[in-house]
Amino acid sequence: MQPRIVLTVLALCACEAPRDDAAFADMQERGRMVMGVDQYTSAHVFEDLPDGGRIVLDREGATDTSGVATIRLHMRDIATSFRAGDFTKPFQVHAQIVPGTTVMRAHRDAIRYEVIDRARGGEVRIRSDDPAAVLAIHEFLAFQRSGHHAAGHEAEPR
Repeated sequence: MQPRIVLTVLALCACEAPRDDAAFADMQERGRMVMGVDQYTSAHVFEDLPDGGRIVLDREGATDTSGVATIRLHMRDIATSFRAGDFTKPFQVHAQIVPGTTVMRAHRDAIRYEVIDRARGGEVRIRSDDPAAVLAIHEFLAFQRSGHHAAGHEAEPR
């Protein structure tokens, strides 16, 4: 193999942290403890939208009714906590202050949270007319996408 090709392949591989590295595994375990479901058998989506965004969490299979119920309960809990300006759970999962949450806390009266049940889980739709709040929501969602190695939109409608 030519040195240029080897360097290109190595550079491409270095762009994304392996899903099984120790830090990711630790974060997944903290997520399991906080959310109550196995993070490896659930899929997150953190989607930016013009007026805020949404957090989606679904089980891989709809047959896990207990897991689906746990996700729905977690999404209700998240919406209630975030509404109150409490971002303890994301801090617990990521073991650090999550970007965007300081502004989201300060602008909490300008942000609305709606819980939506889904066939395999749930979502929290986050909306605001406040440009600073929307920017903070996008910052929060971008961090979550990166940390969870998650999508920014769904691959197919559910």
